[in-house]
Amino acid sequence: MNIQKLSSYKNYFTKTELILWSCSVTVIAVLFFAFDRVNYMSFAASLIGATSLIFNAKGNPIGQLLAVIFSVLYGIISYSCAYYGEMLTYLGMTAPMAVISLISWLKNPFDGSRAEVKVKRLGRGEIVLMCAVTPIITVIFYFILKLFNTANLMMSTLSVATSFLAVFLTAKRSPFFAVAYAANDIVLIIMWSMASIADMSYISVLICFVIFLANDIYGFFNWRKMEKRQLSACSDAR
Repeated sequence: MNIQKLSSYKNYFTKTELILWSCSVTVIAVLFFAFDRVNYMSFAASLIGATSLIFNAKGNPIGQLLAVIFSVLYGIISYSCAYYGEMLTYLGMTAPMAVISLISWLKNPFDGSRAEVKVKRLGRGEIVLMCAVTPIITVIFYFILKLFNTANLMMSTLSVATSFLAVFLTAKRSPFFAVAYAANDIVLIIMWSMASIADMSYISVLICFVIFLANDIYGFFNWRKMEKRQLSACSDAR
């Protein structure tokens, strides 16, 4: 029985996913030991983040559990760089929303399997709610970040907007959560590029988000495949 479970787990990820994850953690490790070798918290956060994304791409709730851990670590890292917007966003919004997403994903398994969440299309009311709440949260965070003299204020505010869209769509189990996270990755790549110019030790965090971008792009396309497969399975069941 145990051997069967191990075999099943081994075949859970496709070759593409294993290559993507292996390349991600290898690049993170090489760059950390080449340019940093000090900020082990950044190193750990990057590895956890890359691993969470490969599980998220499969619609597996483990990804959301790892996202909670990553959010806490990343919030601490952001504080050390005076990116208070990132700290507040991840500790005050992303981490709690990841917990909500974890609960949502666990409550909505596809075909009874806890290893894959049931993909959902947003309703009209949910789209209106998202479009109405996002600007409000963005404006509120702008003034909070300004109060804290946040570095790169406009980019930090934009990061809040894309982060909120991402966590909202994740909790709603929409494939477009990966698109929102990809947009957020681009914003963070710009921000951490600026930080890396001043301190090369942050280059590992920068590369982390470059890798996240690649994973989120893959995640979107995989979720679209999941959506089609699930709809087909439901049609066949009828």
